[in-house]
Amino acid sequence: MRAAIVGWASLAGILMIIGGSFAMLAGLAGIINPDSFVVTMDRIFRLSTTSWGWWHLIVGAVVFLSGFGVFTGNVFSRTVGVIAAGVSMISAFVWMPIYPIWGILIIAIDFAIIWALTAPGPEI
Repeated sequence: MRAAIVGWASLAGILMIIGGSFAMLAGLAGIINPDSFVVTMDRIFRLSTTSWGWWHLIVGAVVFLSGFGVFTGNVFSRTVGVIAAGVSMISAFVWMPIYPIWGILIIAIDFAIIWALTAPGPEI
């Protein structure tokens, strides 16, 4: 049983590092290319994504660093990881009209992170 718990926590840490990296890349994309065009059925929107880029960069960095903390078995890192992954999920949902593939990928990884950090049960 203990090996399974450690395995889920390790999976969560790895997913947090990967998910945080993806969020930081999406943030950098928004910062580097601040003017994006979104094409819908009726209109073309011109959006400035700089502030959302900074938001994703910061949230991604928190998730990324918390991923390393999970490997130490730190309960605070797990708690921060769940909260940061939840915030990352919400912000990725808002980001989806601009980068839909990245948004869906980040939401899926954050969901797996939250599940892996909360499903094991007893503390490591």
